[in-house]
Amino acid sequence: MIEFPPLSSKLDHDVPCAVCRASNRGSMVMIPARKTCPSGWNREYHGYLMASYYDRASPTEFVCVDRHPEVVAGSSGDENGALFYPVEGRCDGGNLPCAPYVNGKELTCIVCTK
Repeated sequence: MIEFPPLSSKLDHDVPCAVCRASNRGSMVMIPARKTCPSGWNREYHGYLMASYYDRASPTEFVCVDRHPEVVAGSSGDENGALFYPVEGRCDGGNLPCAPYVNGKELTCIVCTK
């Protein structure tokens, strides 16, 4: 992970496997670049949109990482396996409109259920 103060203490730790299960709720959605759920939806957690580094040849997936993530206890070695990096909005000549995004700013995300 590059220097990213909100998650710097998690550098080089392994990420535990996680499954979002919400009993009695049949639908789940991850919404990038949002901090609130649509009306009628329940917030499960919110955090930062993350993926592998943009220049990596390996496939990647955009994942909403909780703003207070857990790590695997005892893991802190620099193994350079699959690494998560914050996703930044780029609106300078790309397809993303600058308003309401800020060019170069990390994107938030939220996971909602209904």
